[in-house]
Amino acid sequence: MSAGDRMRHEYRMRLEAEAAAASSSEGGDEAPDDAAQRALRAEHQAQWVDMQIQQAIARGEFDDLPGAGKPIKGIDRPHDPDWWVKQLIERERISVLHPALALRKEDAELETTLDRITTPTGVREAIEDFNARIIEARRQLQGGPPVITALRDADEEVAAWHRRRTERVATQKARLAEIRAAEAANAPPPWWRRMGRSRRSR
Repeated sequence: MSAGDRMRHEYRMRLEAEAAAASSSEGGDEAPDDAAQRALRAEHQAQWVDMQIQQAIARGEFDDLPGAGKPIKGIDRPHDPDWWVKQLIERERISVLHPALALRKEDAELETTLDRITTPTGVREAIEDFNARIIEARRQLQGGPPVITALRDADEEVAAWHRRRTERVATQKARLAEIRAAEAANAPPPWWRRMGRSRRSR
């Protein structure tokens, strides 16, 4: 089903639902219809829905949809009942690593993660959460690779975070001083100094 067909189908379903709700509310106090009356009403409802779709097409509401004129992605593949889950994982970039592997990956990137935090309290909370997930993964025993990620000491990590932060600030200050010195060296002299030079040259 192309993007346009899918949109028209959803539009039709919405219109049919609205029409059904309207007809049921209007005839709530009436006696139950017989089969012929129900069939006639359904036919009129279908005609009304078709008319609404044709009017929407005439207004151009189904024009220039994403994927129009292109083959449907994966249409030649065997049917996979979990296609929507896999597309969600791919689209949202959801990690599906085993907990043991996910913790190893997180452990390798932990310093970078902690350096994004701006307070010692936040660092400590992040370490406590990390350790709690390691302990929980060890308890699960779900099979697969073992959980070999070591627990982190919160006090040590906060101290290391302070050292890295101090080094970054010092590096940034030194770089800023270099930039200002270079700008000052390349800047033209102030006007009063230029005036003095021009007078001495006369």
